[in-house]
Parts: sequence; structure tokens; C-alpha cells
Amino acid sequence: MSKRTSYAAVAADGAPAKNIDITRESSPPPYDKQKDLLGSDTGHFSLIRAMHLADLITELNGLCGVLSLFSSMRYLIDPSSLGNIYAALALIPLGLFFDFFDGKVARWRKKSSMMGQELDSLADLISFGVSPAIAAFAIGIRTPLDHLCLAFFVLCGLTRLARFNVTATTIPKDATGKAAYFEGTPIPTSLALDALMAWWVSRGWIHDAIPFGTLFEGSMFEVHPVVVLFMIHGCLMTSKTLHVPKP
Repeated sequence: MSKRTSYAAVAADGAPAKNIDITRESSPPPYDKQKDLLGSDTGHFSLIRAMHLADLITELNGLCGVLSLFSSMRYLIDPSSLGNIYAALALIPLGLFFDFFDGKVARWRKKSSMMGQELDSLADLISFGVSPAIAAFAIGIRTPLDHLCLAFFVLCGLTRLARFNVTATTIPKDATGKAAYFEGTPIPTSLALDALMAWWVSRGWIHDAIPFGTLFEGSMFEVHPVVVLFMIHGCLMTSKTLHVPKP
């Protein structure tokens, strides 16, 4: 620890007041090994060595999202293989498990970082934004207007995560230091859409049998009405006034 001594006080009008010896102990800022490794110009595998255990778990969340995308694409190649679309939909809640687990590990080890926060947001975008949208495309929600609506959903998720990274420090905290609430619905709530699509697949309500069919069929405005669910969810994610208490 370093000691700093203040030997003179100054009055409010700028005149020197009587000498006062004040000895204060101040702690130096904790050494941030990750920041040092990331900012270093030398050293092999510095990025890998800089990652915390929680960061590696976050990577598993992103892996689930990527594998979900691949499974949806495999289903598009062979629509008769329902196992691929089931795998695509099942990998999304598995990603949520890792999303919860990385936060618990970070708090347990008392290690958090800006890199971890950015990794978490990017992994969430893949697993809970892009993956559900591609799964919806795979089961038949794929007219040009559907594309725009699904893109709107993904971009809302992207914007919501970016806003969270900017405002995380300004949101009121509870006794444990966690944010007291979410602004807008958190992006993992897209699991509700994931579960709905899994139910449709189990009932055979996919492709030409998607619930509520299509509107304006054969025109440039052809659209599946169910895609509105994705748009509503996107709007809820970006809401500023909707405060969802954190569990």
C-alpha cells in the first residue's frame, strides 16, 4: 500500500489554513492480467491466455448458436430429416444454460471484464437472435417480406445488446451489485419462439402447413402472419419503458 500525506489545508476563500497532517492509506488498482495480455505486442497465444474461465463458457454459448445454424442448413438440404431441425431448436436452450452458467462462474471467481461482456453479447446475438430466425426460415417462413421481418427481429436483438453494453453501469443495482432490472425483454426470451416452433414441427405444421397460412399469396407482399410474433418480440426487446425484474 502507498501512503499519501496532505500537509496543508486551504480555506474556502483561497487563503491557507492551519497546517494539518492527514495520513491516508490508498490501495493501488488491482492488477488486470487480462488487459495486460490483450494490450501486449509480444507473446504467443496471448488471447487464449487472457481469457477467464467464464469467457470460455461464454464461447460454448456461441458454439451452440453456430451449431444450431448448421443444423438448420442441414435440414434445408434434406427436409425429410426432422432430426436436424429438432437439433437446431434444441441447441438454443442449451446455449441458455451456458449463458446462465458463465455469469455464475464469473461471480464465483470474482472475475469480470469488458471482453467478457462483449463476448456475452455477441454469443447471445448468435444463439438467441440469428439462430431462431434461421430456424424459422428453415421451417418455411421464407417469403421476401418474411425475410425483412426476421431481419427486423435480429436487428432489434443487436440493438438491444448494444444498448445494454452502453447503459449497464447506469442501471440501478441491487444489494449484490447486479442490475435490478432489464430494459426491455432480454434476448434469451426468444426461447418462447423456439419452443413454439418445436411444437409446430412436432405437429407437422411446417412449410405449407404453417399456422394461419399466408397472406397475399403470389404477390410481392406475400407473407406469413405468424412472422408478426418475431416483430413483436423485437419491439419488446428494444423497449425503454418496459422494465423486467432480474431473477
